[in-house]
Amino acid sequence: MRIALLTYSTRPRGGVVHTLALAEALAALGHAVTVWTLGRGGDAFFRPVDPRVRLAVVPFPDVPGEEVGPRVLRSIRLLRVAFAAAADGYDVVHAQDCISANAVDRCVRTVHHLDQFTTPELAACHERAIVRPYAHLTVSAAVAAELRAGWGITAEVIPNGVDAARFAAAVPAVPERPYLLTVGGIEPRKGSLDLLDAYALLRRELPALRLVIAGGETLFDYRAYRAEWEERARALGVVPEVLGPVAHDDLPPLMAGAAAFAFPSTREGFGLAAMEALAAGVPVVVRDLPVLREVFGTAVGYGTDPASLAAALLRAVTAPDPARRAAGRALAAAHTWPAAAARHVEFYERVTAGRSPHRPVPARP
Repeated sequence: MRIALLTYSTRPRGGVVHTLALAEALAALGHAVTVWTLGRGGDAFFRPVDPRVRLAVVPFPDVPGEEVGPRVLRSIRLLRVAFAAAADGYDVVHAQDCISANAVDRCVRTVHHLDQFTTPELAACHERAIVRPYAHLTVSAAVAAELRAGWGITAEVIPNGVDAARFAAAVPAVPERPYLLTVGGIEPRKGSLDLLDAYALLRRELPALRLVIAGGETLFDYRAYRAEWEERARALGVVPEVLGPVAHDDLPPLMAGAAAFAFPSTREGFGLAAMEALAAGVPVVVRDLPVLREVFGTAVGYGTDPASLAAALLRAVTAPDPARRAAGRALAAAHTWPAAAARHVEFYERVTAGRSPHRPVPARP
């Protein structure tokens, strides 16, 4: 099959990680795969990509002072114009986010998670990207249930794959002092304020424990939330270490060296970073959400607020459970990209039966 996978960035976010890994697994099965994306911050992805995957990176220059709404509209417009100008016809056009789903006229869509936006352009983008695609995938049954309840849409569930071997083989970083790690940056959806409060409680019992925050590349403007977070840290008397985006090869040892991994997100579709931590053999504590209960079961600890998150993290750091560690490694290893790719191919064949290949049409105003 000729398959176009569309994402919105070259930088390391969960949806981009998913897109590249899926593209490589589909190419390994013999399919002709092109990944389309916007070149935010450059024209190269955050990691090398299998040469069997064709890359179409659309330049996206930064505009200083640009607000989120206009940036979203410009993203859609540039990707739409570039994709419409392509001479290739695809059997499947598969969008992984709301921006790429708005940039094409007919597509399959993976809904990784559902958001609530106040920016009008984002709210409209989010809604169109749900209702316009002709077929839908999710990475968990919980998100599929949200789609069914909110829009009457039936989605196929194909869980994420995980590069478990990469994290299982990592040589742990050896820190001077133990650290609690989270990946995803500082933003509302990641529960960053609750994690600060939990960490302050945890420090009462473990004063040497550091909090390390990795990642954080995002399209959105969270400066106000970040300012609130920094003010809260000062008030609590804690000094987290904010690394920002971490190089691809540096993430596994950073993950494997952590005393525990915290994942207090308020909205998730699967929890790929937490699954990678399990693959590395690190105790994981997540927020008690239906989707994370579905994905992780008894392999992780749970908390609902700063106090219960702190209590679960204290147990994870001071009394890690070998049986839970083994269960976590096994769970991560069971989610393979070849299996996910094979299920995607079955889905593509089913939903495209009788359809003509997708031919780009001239971009609309």
